[in-house]
Amino acid sequence: MNLKSDKSQGGVASQSCPPPTPSADLSAGGAQHVAIIMDGNGRWAKERSKPRIFGHRQGANAINEVMKAAQKHNLKYLTLYAFSSENWSRPKAEVEALMKLLVSSINRYEKNFLKNKIRFSTIGDLSALPKESLDAVERLKKITAAFDEFTLVLALNYGSRDEILRASAAFAKANAGQKNINKPSWEEFSKYLDTAFMPDPDLIIRTSGELRLSNFLMMQSAYSELYFTDVYWPDFTEAEFDKAMNDYNGRERRYGKTGEQLK
Repeated sequence: MNLKSDKSQGGVASQSCPPPTPSADLSAGGAQHVAIIMDGNGRWAKERSKPRIFGHRQGANAINEVMKAAQKHNLKYLTLYAFSSENWSRPKAEVEALMKLLVSSINRYEKNFLKNKIRFSTIGDLSALPKESLDAVERLKKITAAFDEFTLVLALNYGSRDEILRASAAFAKANAGQKNINKPSWEEFSKYLDTAFMPDPDLIIRTSGELRLSNFLMMQSAYSELYFTDVYWPDFTEAEFDKAMNDYNGRERRYGKTGEQLK
């Protein structure tokens, strides 16, 4: 199932937050950034009478295939919602297993990142990660920092509301005493978001049939296309990614304009 956004409603943005100026011909496709809410690992495992961590392991395996699919579609950025700021409330054993899975996955695919010149980056507050996990993340970021053709971004201990609060505090501190601080432009404020180094997502995909963003990239998704599928994340193959991209490429992105204005 997919849900197309009502692009005719794009003109409701305030004057201080204008629609973005596309850097590519997005009305004809041209996506640069796809973000995915990887959902359904636990239910996938439960249907097979397996523990939840088994589903998470299978989900980790799906990432490599989806990365290849993203590169095939000439994307520049792929962002994956790996661990939310709310996920700490899950059972302690599951959280610990997820942190260990993060480390083992980085170790497993490190050579692949280097061979294919994939840059690794993150969004979210990494300060809460266990030392072993943080060290692995920072190491992979460092050794792939020079690559610029394709970037995999993991959202780790990420929540959009937390990001907005952190960005607001940083913006206020940096602009203390400025006369126009009460009327910042979106361009000025967005520099303080975790995602300042990449464009907003053109398409957000959510697996497993849930129809919500779950505190993911809420500020950056103002003009994103949305695609929902009933497929659980472990079963989200290259073919499923192709379906989502084909659906996206058939849409007309208006950014508040009429279809006639885009012709």
